[in-house]
Amino acid sequence: MKRIVLTFGLIAGAVLSAMMAASMALIDVIGYDRGEIVGYTTMVLAFLLVFFGIRSYRDNVAGGEITFGKGFAVGLLIVAVASVCYVVTWQVIYFGFLPDFGERYAAHALEQARAAGATAEELAAQARQMARYAELYKNPLINAAITFLEPLPVGLVMALVSAGILRRKRVALAGSTVGRASHAV
Repeated sequence: MKRIVLTFGLIAGAVLSAMMAASMALIDVIGYDRGEIVGYTTMVLAFLLVFFGIRSYRDNVAGGEITFGKGFAVGLLIVAVASVCYVVTWQVIYFGFLPDFGERYAAHALEQARAAGATAEELAAQARQMARYAELYKNPLINAAITFLEPLPVGLVMALVSAGILRRKRVALAGSTVGRASHAV
């Protein structure tokens, strides 16, 4: 299982990391809003590897059968490996190349609020809140924890769906073992 989890997790992590690096390099061109869309779309595509990882485990290690729980566990491990790659990449980008990201994003958020008609009092409150977040984000542990939470919901959904689709148990019929085809992929 370790080999499958690492293989599919590292491939998914490489996809996440490469797209993060590309989108952050182009953030001034694509903008923060489109950057979010690109980021979450990339997460969905990268986490498709969870499906293939669970299927590989089922077919190559588990003898063609897997319970929902075991499939979900394999999927979660793949998500964890990919998410760690994502976090490490962000730490390098943030602390090495974009230490002013918090301030730049805050300026963007304030401009959006101003364009939406926020009052001066609302803008001041949002500016204080964004400054607190930017200060917290300078702590590598808090930064890593928050970053780890970004891909996690997407990965959890992919692991749940994949485990549900790929579950397959053997049932005994008249002394023989026959696989259930209803959930075979």
